[in-house]
Amino acid sequence: MTDADMTEAQVRADVRAYLKANWDPNRSLVDWRKMLAESGWGMPHWPKQWFGRGLPSGMTPIVDEEFEAVGAVGVAKMGIRVLAAATILAHGTDAHKARFLPGILTGEETWCQLFSEPGSGSDLAGAATRADLKDGKWIVNGQKVWTTSAHHAHFGLLLARTDWDAVKHKGLSYFLIDMHQPGIQVHQLAQMNGHASFNQVFLTDAVVEPENQLGELGEGWKVATTTLMNERRGADSARKYEGGSDRPGRIYEEERAEIATVMAPYTWYPQRTGRVDLLIPHAKAKGVYDDPEVRQEVARALTLAKSAEWTARRARAAQALGRPPGPEGSIGKLAASHVARAMNKAHTLIAGADAMLTGADGHMDGVIAEILVSTPAISIAGGTDEIQRNIISERILQMPKENRTDTDRPFRDVPRNQVG
Repeated sequence: MTDADMTEAQVRADVRAYLKANWDPNRSLVDWRKMLAESGWGMPHWPKQWFGRGLPSGMTPIVDEEFEAVGAVGVAKMGIRVLAAATILAHGTDAHKARFLPGILTGEETWCQLFSEPGSGSDLAGAATRADLKDGKWIVNGQKVWTTSAHHAHFGLLLARTDWDAVKHKGLSYFLIDMHQPGIQVHQLAQMNGHASFNQVFLTDAVVEPENQLGELGEGWKVATTTLMNERRGADSARKYEGGSDRPGRIYEEERAEIATVMAPYTWYPQRTGRVDLLIPHAKAKGVYDDPEVRQEVARALTLAKSAEWTARRARAAQALGRPPGPEGSIGKLAASHVARAMNKAHTLIAGADAMLTGADGHMDGVIAEILVSTPAISIAGGTDEIQRNIISERILQMPKENRTDTDRPFRDVPRNQVG
Protein backbone atom coordinates (compact mmCIF):
# COMPACT_ATOMS: atom_id res chain seq x y z
CA MET A 1 0.00 0.00 0.00
CA THR A 2 1.31 3.43 -0.91
CA ASP A 3 1.05 6.51 1.27
CA ALA A 4 -1.59 7.86 -1.12
CA ASP A 5 -3.84 4.92 -0.16
CA MET A 6 -3.53 5.39 3.60
CA THR A 7 -6.67 5.83 5.66
CA GLU A 8 -7.20 8.70 8.07
CA ALA A 9 -6.55 6.39 11.03
CA GLN A 10 -3.27 5.21 9.52
CA VAL A 11 -2.14 8.78 8.83
CA ARG A 12 -2.96 9.80 12.40
CA ALA A 13 -1.09 6.83 13.80
CA ASP A 14 2.01 7.51 11.70
CA VAL A 15 2.22 11.23 12.44
CA ARG A 16 1.64 10.59 16.16
CA ALA A 17 4.48 8.08 16.16
CA TYR A 18 6.77 10.51 14.38
CA LEU A 19 5.97 13.35 16.79
CA LYS A 20 6.37 11.11 19.83
CA ALA A 21 9.82 10.07 18.66
CA ASN A 22 11.06 13.47 17.45
CA TRP A 23 9.16 16.48 18.80
CA ASP A 24 11.26 18.45 21.28
CA PRO A 25 10.38 22.10 21.98
CA ASN A 26 13.98 22.74 23.02
CA ARG A 27 15.38 22.15 19.53
CA SER A 28 16.18 25.13 17.34
CA LEU A 29 13.33 26.18 15.04
CA VAL A 30 15.40 25.75 11.87
CA ASP A 31 16.75 22.34 12.89
CA TRP A 32 13.23 21.10 13.63
CA ARG A 33 11.93 22.37 10.31
CA LYS A 34 14.79 20.68 8.49
CA MET A 35 13.77 17.43 10.14
CA LEU A 36 10.17 17.97 9.08
CA ALA A 37 11.21 18.69 5.49
CA GLU A 38 13.27 15.50 5.36
CA SER A 39 10.44 13.46 6.90
CA GLY A 40 7.76 14.84 4.60
CA TRP A 41 5.39 15.62 7.47
CA GLY A 42 5.84 19.37 7.05
CA MET A 43 3.99 19.39 3.71
CA PRO A 44 2.50 15.88 3.51
CA HIS A 45 0.60 16.56 0.26
CA TRP A 46 3.79 17.42 -1.63
CA PRO A 47 5.46 14.73 -3.78
CA LYS A 48 7.71 12.31 -1.92
CA GLN A 49 10.77 13.30 -3.93
CA TRP A 50 10.22 16.93 -2.97
CA PHE A 51 9.91 16.99 0.82
CA GLY A 52 6.41 15.55 1.05
CA ARG A 53 4.70 12.19 1.53
CA GLY A 54 2.45 12.12 -1.51
CA LEU A 55 -0.72 12.14 0.60
CA PRO A 56 -4.01 13.52 -0.74
CA SER A 57 -4.47 17.19 0.11
CA GLY A 58 -7.46 16.27 2.24
CA MET A 59 -5.12 14.56 4.71
CA THR A 60 -3.22 17.77 5.46
CA PRO A 61 -5.79 19.06 8.00
CA ILE A 62 -5.56 15.66 9.74
CA VAL A 63 -1.81 16.04 10.09
CA ASP A 64 -2.25 19.63 11.30
CA GLU A 65 -4.66 18.44 14.00
CA GLU A 66 -2.06 16.01 15.34
CA PHE A 67 0.59 18.75 15.39
CA GLU A 68 -1.77 21.06 17.28
CA ALA A 69 -2.63 18.33 19.78
CA VAL A 70 0.96 18.27 21.07
CA GLY A 71 1.77 21.91 20.34
CA ALA A 72 4.28 21.02 17.61
CA VAL A 73 5.41 23.85 15.32
CA GLY A 74 5.14 23.23 11.58
CA VAL A 75 7.25 24.29 8.62
CA ALA A 76 7.15 27.90 7.45
CA LYS A 77 4.00 28.15 5.36
CA MET A 78 2.67 31.67 5.66
CA GLY A 79 3.03 34.57 3.26
CA ILE A 80 4.44 34.76 -0.26
CA ARG A 81 6.72 31.78 0.37
CA VAL A 82 3.64 29.54 -0.02
CA LEU A 83 2.97 30.99 -3.48
CA ALA A 84 6.63 30.63 -4.40
CA ALA A 85 6.61 26.97 -3.39
CA ALA A 86 3.41 26.18 -5.30
CA THR A 87 4.71 27.91 -8.43
CA ILE A 88 8.13 26.27 -8.27
CA LEU A 89 6.55 22.85 -7.74
CA ALA A 90 4.33 23.37 -10.77
CA HIS A 91 6.81 24.95 -13.20
CA GLY A 92 10.30 24.64 -11.78
CA THR A 93 13.10 22.34 -12.82
CA ASP A 94 14.56 19.78 -10.45
CA ALA A 95 17.39 22.25 -9.84
CA HIS A 96 14.90 24.97 -8.85
CA LYS A 97 13.12 22.64 -6.43
CA ALA A 98 16.32 21.39 -4.84
CA ARG A 99 17.68 24.93 -4.44
CA PHE A 100 14.63 26.84 -3.22
CA LEU A 101 12.13 24.52 -1.53
CA PRO A 102 14.26 23.69 1.55
CA GLY A 103 14.81 27.36 2.43
CA ILE A 104 11.10 28.03 2.04
CA LEU A 105 10.17 25.22 4.43
CA THR A 106 12.70 26.14 7.10
CA GLY A 107 11.87 29.86 6.87
CA GLU A 108 15.52 30.74 6.29
CA GLU A 109 14.69 32.41 2.97
CA THR A 110 11.74 34.76 2.50
CA TRP A 111 10.00 35.84 -0.69
CA CYS A 112 8.03 38.68 -2.26
CA GLN A 113 5.82 38.93 -5.35
CA LEU A 114 6.95 41.44 -7.99
CA PHE A 115 3.78 41.64 -10.10
CA SER A 116 1.84 44.92 -9.76
CA GLU A 117 3.10 48.12 -11.39
CA PRO A 118 2.13 51.78 -10.99
CA GLY A 119 1.17 52.17 -14.64
CA SER A 120 -0.90 49.02 -15.19
CA GLY A 121 -3.12 48.77 -12.10
CA SER A 122 -5.10 45.53 -12.15
CA ASP A 123 -4.02 44.81 -15.73
CA LEU A 124 -1.21 42.42 -14.82
CA ALA A 125 -0.59 41.51 -18.46
CA GLY A 126 0.21 45.17 -19.07
CA ALA A 127 3.44 44.90 -17.07
CA ALA A 128 6.14 47.10 -18.60
CA THR A 129 9.11 46.15 -16.43
CA ARG A 130 11.56 44.82 -19.00
CA ALA A 131 14.14 42.04 -18.95
CA ASP A 132 16.77 42.11 -21.70
CA LEU A 133 19.26 39.33 -22.35
CA LYS A 134 22.77 40.77 -22.38
CA ASP A 135 25.98 38.76 -22.27
CA GLY A 136 24.09 35.67 -21.18
CA LYS A 137 22.24 37.31 -18.27
CA TRP A 138 18.85 38.97 -17.90
CA ILE A 139 19.07 42.68 -17.10
CA VAL A 140 15.91 44.01 -15.47
CA ASN A 141 14.65 47.60 -15.38
CA GLY A 142 11.32 48.87 -14.10
CA GLN A 143 9.18 49.52 -11.05
CA LYS A 144 6.86 47.35 -8.96
CA VAL A 145 4.45 48.39 -6.23
CA TRP A 146 2.25 46.93 -3.45
CA THR A 147 4.96 44.35 -2.89
CA THR A 148 4.39 42.75 0.51
CA SER A 149 7.55 41.96 2.50
CA ALA A 150 9.97 43.18 -0.19
CA HIS A 151 11.88 45.10 2.51
CA HIS A 152 13.21 41.87 3.98
CA ALA A 153 12.77 39.33 1.16
CA HIS A 154 15.68 37.24 -0.07
CA PHE A 155 14.06 36.41 -3.41
CA GLY A 156 11.24 37.74 -5.56
CA LEU A 157 8.76 36.22 -8.01
CA LEU A 158 9.26 38.54 -10.97
CA LEU A 159 7.02 39.01 -14.00
CA ALA A 160 8.83 41.00 -16.68
CA ARG A 161 8.47 41.72 -20.41
CA THR A 162 11.00 39.99 -22.62
CA ASP A 163 9.37 40.55 -26.03
CA TRP A 164 7.85 43.93 -26.94
CA ASP A 165 6.83 42.74 -30.40
CA ALA A 166 4.54 39.99 -29.08
CA VAL A 167 0.97 40.61 -27.90
CA LYS A 168 0.75 41.59 -24.25
CA HIS A 169 0.04 38.13 -22.79
CA LYS A 170 2.72 36.41 -24.90
CA GLY A 171 5.67 38.72 -24.31
CA LEU A 172 6.06 38.07 -20.58
CA SER A 173 8.51 35.78 -18.80
CA TYR A 174 8.82 34.70 -15.17
CA PHE A 175 11.96 34.88 -13.07
CA LEU A 176 13.25 34.17 -9.58
CA ILE A 177 15.29 37.23 -8.66
CA ASP A 178 17.81 37.81 -5.88
CA MET A 179 16.53 40.80 -3.89
CA HIS A 180 19.89 41.39 -2.18
CA GLN A 181 21.73 43.05 -5.04
CA PRO A 182 22.75 46.66 -5.78
CA GLY A 183 20.25 47.11 -8.61
CA ILE A 184 17.22 46.86 -6.33
CA GLN A 185 15.86 49.64 -4.11
CA VAL A 186 12.93 49.04 -1.77
CA HIS A 187 10.83 51.75 -0.11
CA GLN A 188 8.10 50.90 2.41
CA LEU A 189 4.65 52.44 2.00
CA ALA A 190 2.73 53.74 5.03
CA GLN A 191 -0.83 52.40 5.26
CA MET A 192 -3.84 54.13 6.76
CA ASN A 193 -4.11 51.39 9.40
CA GLY A 194 -0.68 52.26 10.77
CA HIS A 195 1.18 49.29 9.26
CA ALA A 196 3.77 49.27 6.49
CA SER A 197 3.49 45.86 4.86
CA PHE A 198 3.71 47.04 1.26
CA ASN A 199 6.62 48.44 -0.70
CA GLN A 200 7.52 50.03 -3.99
CA VAL A 201 10.51 48.42 -5.67
CA PHE A 202 12.82 50.06 -8.21
CA LEU A 203 14.89 47.76 -10.43
CA THR A 204 17.83 49.37 -12.22
CA ASP A 205 20.02 46.99 -14.21
CA ALA A 206 19.18 44.23 -11.74
CA VAL A 207 20.57 40.86 -12.78
CA VAL A 208 18.85 37.49 -13.10
CA GLU A 209 20.97 34.48 -13.92
CA PRO A 210 19.57 32.50 -16.89
CA GLU A 211 19.05 29.40 -14.75
CA ASN A 212 16.58 31.38 -12.63
CA GLN A 213 14.07 31.74 -15.43
CA LEU A 214 10.94 29.81 -14.41
CA GLY A 215 9.06 28.19 -17.28
CA GLU A 216 9.70 28.79 -20.96
CA LEU A 217 10.54 32.16 -22.47
CA GLY A 218 7.32 34.04 -23.21
CA GLU A 219 5.21 31.81 -20.92
CA GLY A 220 5.29 34.16 -17.96
CA TRP A 221 1.53 34.69 -18.04
CA LYS A 222 0.94 30.94 -17.72
CA VAL A 223 3.29 30.69 -14.74
CA ALA A 224 1.85 33.85 -13.13
CA THR A 225 -1.64 32.36 -13.42
CA THR A 226 -0.51 29.48 -11.21
CA THR A 227 0.73 31.96 -8.61
CA LEU A 228 -2.51 33.96 -8.74
CA MET A 229 -4.78 30.91 -8.58
CA ASN A 230 -3.04 29.77 -5.41
CA GLU A 231 -3.18 33.28 -3.98
CA ARG A 232 -6.93 33.52 -4.59
CA ARG A 233 -7.55 30.08 -3.17
CA GLY A 234 -5.76 31.17 0.00
CA ALA A 235 -7.74 34.43 0.15
CA ASP A 236 -11.13 32.71 0.33
CA SER A 237 -10.86 32.10 4.06
CA ALA A 238 -10.02 34.21 7.10
CA ARG A 239 -6.59 33.00 8.13
CA LYS A 240 -5.13 34.10 11.41
CA TYR A 241 -1.56 34.87 12.17
CA GLU A 242 -1.17 35.94 15.76
CA GLY A 243 1.65 36.04 18.27
CA GLY A 244 2.46 32.35 18.42
CA SER A 245 2.36 30.04 21.42
CA ASP A 246 3.26 31.33 24.87
CA ARG A 247 4.65 27.93 25.85
CA PRO A 248 8.23 27.63 27.12
CA GLY A 249 10.93 26.20 24.91
CA ARG A 250 13.54 27.33 22.41
CA ILE A 251 11.36 26.56 19.38
CA TYR A 252 8.50 28.68 20.69
CA GLU A 253 10.83 31.55 21.56
CA GLU A 254 12.32 31.53 18.07
CA GLU A 255 8.89 31.27 16.46
CA ARG A 256 7.69 34.30 18.44
CA ALA A 257 10.75 36.23 17.28
CA GLU A 258 10.02 35.22 13.67
CA ILE A 259 6.43 36.44 13.96
CA ALA A 260 7.57 39.74 15.46
CA THR A 261 9.98 40.39 12.58
CA VAL A 262 9.66 38.43 9.35
CA MET A 263 5.93 37.80 9.73
CA ALA A 264 5.06 41.26 11.07
CA PRO A 265 3.56 42.39 7.72
CA TYR A 266 0.81 39.79 8.14
CA THR A 267 -0.30 40.49 11.70
CA TRP A 268 -3.11 42.78 10.55
CA TYR A 269 -4.48 40.30 8.00
CA PRO A 270 -7.22 39.01 10.35
CA GLN A 271 -8.55 42.60 10.56
CA ARG A 272 -8.84 42.96 6.78
CA THR A 273 -11.31 40.05 6.71
CA GLY A 274 -13.70 41.91 9.04
CA ARG A 275 -13.25 39.70 12.11
CA VAL A 276 -16.50 37.74 12.11
CA ASP A 277 -15.35 36.19 15.40
CA LEU A 278 -15.61 39.57 17.15
CA LEU A 279 -19.03 40.63 15.85
CA ILE A 280 -21.25 39.16 18.58
CA PRO A 281 -18.77 39.86 21.44
CA HIS A 282 -18.54 43.46 20.17
CA ALA A 283 -22.33 43.87 20.18
CA LYS A 284 -22.57 42.43 23.69
CA ALA A 285 -19.75 44.57 25.02
CA LYS A 286 -21.39 47.72 23.68
CA GLY A 287 -24.75 46.75 25.17
CA VAL A 288 -26.60 46.80 21.83
CA TYR A 289 -27.02 43.06 21.32
CA ASP A 290 -30.82 43.38 21.71
CA ASP A 291 -31.16 46.39 19.43
CA PRO A 292 -33.37 45.30 16.46
CA GLU A 293 -31.36 47.23 13.87
CA VAL A 294 -28.07 45.86 15.16
CA ARG A 295 -29.40 42.30 15.30
CA GLN A 296 -30.59 42.57 11.69
CA GLU A 297 -27.21 43.81 10.48
CA VAL A 298 -25.34 41.18 12.50
CA ALA A 299 -27.60 38.44 11.12
CA ARG A 300 -27.01 39.66 7.57
CA ALA A 301 -23.24 39.68 8.05
CA LEU A 302 -23.15 36.24 9.70
CA THR A 303 -25.29 34.78 6.91
CA LEU A 304 -22.86 36.07 4.30
CA ALA A 305 -19.92 34.71 6.31
CA LYS A 306 -21.47 31.24 6.55
CA SER A 307 -22.21 31.20 2.82
CA ALA A 308 -18.61 32.20 2.09
CA GLU A 309 -17.40 29.45 4.42
CA TRP A 310 -19.33 26.87 2.40
CA THR A 311 -17.81 28.22 -0.80
CA ALA A 312 -14.35 27.90 0.75
CA ARG A 313 -15.12 24.33 1.76
CA ARG A 314 -16.01 23.48 -1.82
CA ALA A 315 -12.66 24.88 -2.92
CA ARG A 316 -10.85 22.83 -0.28
CA ALA A 317 -12.80 19.72 -1.29
CA ALA A 318 -11.64 20.23 -4.87
CA GLN A 319 -8.09 20.60 -3.62
CA ALA A 320 -8.44 17.40 -1.57
CA LEU A 321 -9.41 15.56 -4.76
CA GLY A 322 -6.20 16.77 -6.35
CA ARG A 323 -7.80 19.25 -8.71
CA PRO A 324 -5.67 22.28 -9.67
CA PRO A 325 -6.80 25.72 -8.46
CA GLY A 326 -9.61 26.98 -10.66
CA PRO A 327 -12.20 29.74 -10.89
CA GLU A 328 -13.70 28.72 -7.56
CA GLY A 329 -10.87 30.69 -5.99
CA SER A 330 -12.24 33.85 -7.62
CA ILE A 331 -15.74 33.08 -6.32
CA GLY A 332 -14.39 32.60 -2.81
CA LYS A 333 -12.27 35.73 -2.97
CA LEU A 334 -15.18 37.85 -4.19
CA ALA A 335 -17.34 36.40 -1.42
CA ALA A 336 -14.65 37.33 1.11
CA SER A 337 -14.84 40.95 -0.09
CA HIS A 338 -18.60 41.04 0.44
CA VAL A 339 -18.19 39.52 3.90
CA ALA A 340 -15.52 42.07 4.86
CA ARG A 341 -17.74 44.97 3.82
CA ALA A 342 -20.71 43.52 5.70
CA MET A 343 -18.57 43.11 8.83
CA ASN A 344 -17.29 46.65 8.45
CA LYS A 345 -20.84 47.99 8.29
CA ALA A 346 -21.98 45.92 11.29
CA HIS A 347 -19.00 46.88 13.44
CA THR A 348 -19.55 50.55 12.55
CA LEU A 349 -23.22 50.35 13.54
CA ILE A 350 -22.31 48.71 16.83
CA ALA A 351 -19.46 51.07 17.72
CA GLY A 352 -21.03 54.33 16.57
CA ALA A 353 -18.70 57.31 16.96
CA ASP A 354 -16.30 55.16 19.02
CA ALA A 355 -15.29 53.47 15.76
CA MET A 356 -13.07 56.48 15.04
CA LEU A 357 -10.99 55.97 18.19
CA THR A 358 -7.70 54.17 17.62
CA GLY A 359 -5.18 52.50 19.91
CA ALA A 360 -5.88 52.23 23.63
CA ASP A 361 -8.65 54.85 23.33
CA GLY A 362 -10.62 52.67 20.92
CA HIS A 363 -12.91 49.76 21.66
CA MET A 364 -11.07 46.45 22.07
CA ASP A 365 -7.77 48.38 22.19
CA GLY A 366 -8.37 49.87 18.77
CA VAL A 367 -9.00 46.59 16.97
CA ILE A 368 -12.42 47.76 15.78
CA ALA A 369 -10.95 50.94 14.26
CA GLU A 370 -8.23 48.86 12.61
CA ILE A 371 -10.89 46.60 11.08
CA LEU A 372 -12.68 49.55 9.54
CA VAL A 373 -9.59 50.90 7.76
CA SER A 374 -8.19 47.46 6.84
CA THR A 375 -11.16 45.79 5.13
CA PRO A 376 -10.74 47.69 1.81
CA ALA A 377 -7.53 45.70 1.27
CA ILE A 378 -9.40 42.41 0.82
CA SER A 379 -11.08 43.83 -2.30
CA ILE A 380 -7.73 44.70 -3.86
CA ALA A 381 -5.13 42.09 -2.90
CA GLY A 382 -4.77 39.15 -5.27
CA GLY A 383 -6.82 40.87 -7.98
CA THR A 384 -9.57 43.42 -7.51
CA ASP A 385 -13.26 42.56 -7.21
CA GLU A 386 -13.72 43.76 -10.79
CA ILE A 387 -11.11 41.30 -12.03
CA GLN A 388 -12.78 38.44 -10.12
CA ARG A 389 -16.16 39.33 -11.65
CA ASN A 390 -14.63 39.19 -15.12
CA ILE A 391 -13.12 35.77 -14.39
CA ILE A 392 -16.43 34.44 -13.05
CA SER A 393 -18.48 35.79 -15.94
CA GLU A 394 -16.10 34.65 -18.68
CA ARG A 395 -14.73 31.36 -17.35
CA ILE A 396 -17.62 30.02 -15.28
CA LEU A 397 -20.74 31.54 -16.84
CA GLN A 398 -19.22 31.46 -20.34
CA MET A 399 -20.43 34.99 -21.05
CA PRO A 400 -18.91 36.93 -23.98
CA LYS A 401 -15.59 38.55 -23.19
CA GLU A 402 -15.49 42.30 -22.88
CA ASN A 403 -14.27 44.18 -25.92
CA ARG A 404 -10.52 44.76 -25.82
CA THR A 405 -8.35 46.82 -28.14
CA ASP A 406 -4.97 45.92 -26.67
CA THR A 407 -4.71 42.15 -27.18
CA ASP A 408 -4.24 41.89 -30.94
CA ARG A 409 -1.25 44.15 -31.54
CA PRO A 410 2.42 44.17 -30.50
CA PHE A 411 2.76 45.41 -26.94
CA ARG A 412 5.07 48.23 -28.01
CA ASP A 413 2.10 49.67 -29.96
CA VAL A 414 -0.36 49.51 -27.05
CA PRO A 415 -1.06 52.94 -25.49
CA ARG A 416 0.13 53.03 -21.90
CA ASN A 417 0.03 55.39 -18.93
CA GLN A 418 -2.30 57.82 -20.64
CA VAL A 419 -4.57 60.19 -18.71
CA GLY A 420 -8.06 61.10 -19.90
